Amino acid sequence: MSSRSQLHTYPSSGEGLAAANKKVDSRQTASPSYRLSYADTDFLTREELRPVRLQLELLKPEILQQENGVEATVVVFGGSRIPEEAEALKRLHQAEKAAAEAPGDPDAQQQVAIAGRILAKSHYYREARRLGSLISEICHARSDCNLVVITGGGPGIMEAANRGAYDVGAKSVGLNIVLPHEQAPNQYISPELCFQFHYFSIRKMHFLMRAQALVAFPGGFGTLDELFETLTLIQTKKIKPLPVILFGKSFWRKLINFDFLVDEGLISRKDVDIFQFVETADEAAEIIRAFFNSRSAG
Repeated sequence: MSSRSQLHTYPSSGEGLAAANKKVDSRQTASPSYRLSYADTDFLTREELRPVRLQLELLKPEILQQENGVEATVVVFGGSRIPEEAEALKRLHQAEKAAAEAPGDPDAQQQVAIAGRILAKSHYYREARRLGSLISEICHARSDCNLVVITGGGPGIMEAANRGAYDVGAKSVGLNIVLPHEQAPNQYISPELCFQFHYFSIRKMHFLMRAQALVAFPGGFGTLDELFETLTLIQTKKIKPLPVILFGKSFWRKLINFDFLVDEGLISRKDVDIFQFVETADEAAEIIRAFFNSRSAG
């Protein structure tokens, strides 16, 4: 217990809970109404308590990041379905075997083609892992500097970025989300900085609250969601400008026709300057380092 809490006149909530757990058994004390409100999960999960749950979900990661010295972050997004090369090759062989056992099955042939394309993208896992290491090393020479990798906490590219930080003995953050299907945090997140969210909206806030850059590798709906949210916030000046780095120019150019949006008058020419393309971790790290150092100097 801290010296500050020892000086408080009122008992702490923990002391109150311990005392409440020593209650005398009776019909009255067995009633849900008698439970302490902050220890009553049935009460806290009621529809009317959503504003309180939103506040708690904002506060818990904020307080724990402060306590662990997380002051500045680099957000790394990308496909959860892009594994490292060895795993991608294994999946391709499995798809080929399944297709050989079902000749003429178009679905089986499609799975072979998809597995081949995933294998072709597996080098992004390697680059994301290296980038995680490079980001974590940007501040090694400065005692007043702390730049931490933060991801969505899942597999694929997110795992690679957390793994890169782990490789150099650095902490990293993972913001997991409760989903209908099972989702476990990857093993490379620092345990004390591994969070789980119910609300996408609060999770999105935490991604950007300390962000010094956002890096997007090829990915699906989740990656696009975070990318376009960030682009919109920068475009509308709801957040301060920061580097938005897209890995794989050919992928992004094929996926999104940014020039079409300009030509149609739906965005301005200067809006496409919000982001920039890179192909390697070294390129991305240099952009992040230059921006972070300039902001720190200012």
